[in-house]
Amino acid sequence: MVLESLSRLRPGRRRRESSYDRSGGNADFAVVPPGAVHVLGELRGPGVIRHLWITALGDDPNLLRTASLRIFWEDSGAASVDVPLGDFFGVGFGETVNFASLPLSMMPQNGKGMNCFFPMPFRRAARLEVWNEGGHPIRHLFYYVDWEERPDLGEDEAYFHAWFQRCNPCPGISDEGMSNWDFQMEGLNPGREARERNYCVLDVHGRGHYVGCLLNVHNLRRTDGNNWYGEGDDMIYVDGEEFPSLHGTGTEDYFLTAWGPHQHFCGPYAGMTLPGGTNYSGRVSMYRFHLEDPVQFEKHLRVTIEHGHANRRSDDWSSVAWWYAAEPGAPNLERVPVEARIPYPADHLPGRPSWE
Repeated sequence: MVLESLSRLRPGRRRRESSYDRSGGNADFAVVPPGAVHVLGELRGPGVIRHLWITALGDDPNLLRTASLRIFWEDSGAASVDVPLGDFFGVGFGETVNFASLPLSMMPQNGKGMNCFFPMPFRRAARLEVWNEGGHPIRHLFYYVDWEERPDLGEDEAYFHAWFQRCNPCPGISDEGMSNWDFQMEGLNPGREARERNYCVLDVHGRGHYVGCLLNVHNLRRTDGNNWYGEGDDMIYVDGEEFPSLHGTGTEDYFLTAWGPHQHFCGPYAGMTLPGGTNYSGRVSMYRFHLEDPVQFEKHLRVTIEHGHANRRSDDWSSVAWWYAAEPGAPNLERVPVEARIPYPADHLPGRPSWE
């Protein structure tokens, strides 16, 4: 319907904030010192942000994890968006890779041109900023904030949110004395108490709808057997349910793939941008957008996934959730500090963990 609506006249005016050189020269970028915040735009509404484009270069090898995109709506002192730069645009671990989905993309060269097309309405004000929490300056921060100035917004327009989580490692069990099949495939996770150990993608109160997530997994298990990380089910609890009405059949199934995938793929609604290495080793990054099937909630939403069947695996998981909410801010969500966002090296493979 995007092309169908292009012929319809609508009120509004296109606006832009960018990093262009105000002197008229060609230094069309900002430099962001360590610890500093650079404001991309302070917008006055009503309006809708239609497009963000960012590229950032510096000497910090983890720049896209140590620098965060933060967005504040209206007069809220709490950020509604607080996500490391790379993860916000759809790929984990501070990596970039060429891919395209409907709302997010990373474009050549080597995915360094990062784009977001999620519509972001606001009524009075919006503040967008990049916070450099790393120990090196961002030497080149280029950006566009393309937005639409509107005469008014409907009462049903909600505020865009995005939040980053990490659990390193997830609390699994020891595989000592078990066959690889038993460890990977057997066991039960039947009750609410056991399911509280699921990896939590999002846990929010209020009214809104969930529109998708990014999931990153760094495989931390060493084995000669099948080392598949994704046997855990997705479980989404809506409005205080004791048992999830949205219960899936496996991690790869929720991300619209099948049979333990290890191939790069990008589609409009789902994709695997980092497929991992031999025997599911290393870094994996995948996305799933609920653009045609958003998950509505009136008072509470909890989005979870088992980390391995019955939560038996202890890998490094991180994620971004994207959702819209009736009110701005995410005051009940804890921010992951910068030191806890740094990924393992890409070739990191630990020995057998010491279990308590």
